[in-house]
Amino acid sequence: MNRLLPLSLGVIALVALIATCSRSNAPVSPPNLGKTVAAEQAQPTKQDAANEAQRIEQDATRPAALSPPPPPAPEPQAVAPPLMASPMPAAAEAKRQAVEAVTRQSTVQGNNPPTRGLDELRAASEATDREQYAHQEDNPVKRAAEQPVSTFSIDVDTGSYANVRRFLNEGRLPPRDAVRVEEMINYFDYDYPLPASRQPPFRVSTELAPTPWNPKTLLLAVGIKGYELPKTQLPPANLVFLIDVSGSMESPNKIGLLKPALKLLVRQLRPEDKVAIAVYAGAAGLVLEPTPGSQKAKIEAALDRLSAGGSTNGGAGIQLAYNLAREGFVKGGVNRVILATDGDFNVGTVSFEALKNLVEAQRKSGVALTTLGFGTGNYNDRLMEQLADAGNGNYAYIDTLQEANKTLVEQMSATLLTIAKDVKIQVEFNPAVVEEYRLIGYENRILRREDFSNDAVDAGDIGAGHTVTALYEIALKGSGGALTEPLRYGKSAENAEARGDEIAFLRLRYKQPDGDVSQLLEWPIRRDQAAQAAKEASERFRFAAAVAGFGQILRGGRYTSSFGYDDVLALARAARGPDPYGYRGEFLTLVGLAKSLGPAKDEESGQMVR
Repeated sequence: MNRLLPLSLGVIALVALIATCSRSNAPVSPPNLGKTVAAEQAQPTKQDAANEAQRIEQDATRPAALSPPPPPAPEPQAVAPPLMASPMPAAAEAKRQAVEAVTRQSTVQGNNPPTRGLDELRAASEATDREQYAHQEDNPVKRAAEQPVSTFSIDVDTGSYANVRRFLNEGRLPPRDAVRVEEMINYFDYDYPLPASRQPPFRVSTELAPTPWNPKTLLLAVGIKGYELPKTQLPPANLVFLIDVSGSMESPNKIGLLKPALKLLVRQLRPEDKVAIAVYAGAAGLVLEPTPGSQKAKIEAALDRLSAGGSTNGGAGIQLAYNLAREGFVKGGVNRVILATDGDFNVGTVSFEALKNLVEAQRKSGVALTTLGFGTGNYNDRLMEQLADAGNGNYAYIDTLQEANKTLVEQMSATLLTIAKDVKIQVEFNPAVVEEYRLIGYENRILRREDFSNDAVDAGDIGAGHTVTALYEIALKGSGGALTEPLRYGKSAENAEARGDEIAFLRLRYKQPDGDVSQLLEWPIRRDQAAQAAKEASERFRFAAAVAGFGQILRGGRYTSSFGYDDVLALARAARGPDPYGYRGEFLTLVGLAKSLGPAKDEESGQMVR
């Protein structure tokens, strides 16, 4: 028995070592949720296993030391040589005991390291959101006695509304800076009276009624309606499609939507119209020379051949497109570059200001710029909107083929033909009657007072059939609706001439599409125009107010008090009116979506609001 003792002890030690090393060398599976770093670090190492085996052998050999030395044992047949038992050095034993003491203390007392967070355990599962929006604070309340004059440029863009719709249909509320209230209001057509003739090319209407979200104030609506022109009567068109085919456009909602969208416009062209197609990625190039609108198959085939790949040199593409438009310039016709992109320029001229300056320099040639935005994730709304403004054009966001049809087919005349340019509005409020006022929206269209009469200052343009709406919230003296305190040492408004019953005086300047000198139009706005109750206002006024309220709520509702989604729905439903294309019905649905996506409230469900 004593002879077999060393062999048995060696076998025991070897088995313990193999088992421990097998655990240490086993493939590491992905960490389970809740598993801590400490648990992983507590796994025994090979050195720990060897030390443990030596300790077992040492303890086992101590009784054997009292027996006579055993005779030599026969060589084992199928077993590896055993580890020799030997006393552990004092320093190694002390180190082992110290490690065991620390491990026991951490385990028993619960002093484990903090658990690893979920974000550290999983890789990113979604693309980084790199969308860009210009930050704008809401227009402030102003006292008429201190700042009686408000001046701004008109805006016919609608891109913000379609982009907000995209966010809501994706199941999330839009970021506040993506909401431009004026673009939401101007997305809809309003039945303002048409001008009696083409000179002036539009007619201005005003309306006053109590504000839906504050009965102590009045809402002043200024509406502009341009003369209408059927698309069959448009002058000959010289169009250049400038298309982004960089790698970022490789998506069904980008180049996949862009092709059928532009085909809708191509199918409206006449033989006297012509189209050229330029593209850009790392460089810019011409893929279709100017082609008559009668050769629709050739134009559509060129669109079908487009594919996405490479970097984005938008600056080079813009220069090429303007060169093509100038070469084919049609005097008295429609000369326009239509830029279709996600706005993610990353090579060449990429500076925001440099790109704006490039477009501003090119507009002097008489070629306008329309921007069509596509896609998500890296979308540059800031650039798209500002390029269109700088290029005397308009901006639309294309989230669906239906939106493309609205912009390029239903509103083709308004999109392509400019009937008045550099349109500016100035309202002077009577401080003897008006305590306060604020302009709703148009934050990035505010002008200095002196800019109104300065024809060198650029402003927005109006297309054929366009409607433009601007809203002011006004607090009259003694109404109790004022939000600010009068200055103690300011000029007293009591000395101001009341001018009878005038609340304000409206001025408007515009230029002919090919003119350089502006013309002035003026109208007084009288207090007796105000409706006694909001329900007495026109349908167009009430629907515009509902859209304005919705936009302000999405931006945080700084001035809308307790006015909520249910109030928007009630107001818009009652003022829906004729809706031949279903856009107002869709608006009701979007309000219901926003209500459902917003913070939970003790209100009825916001689904199926049509």
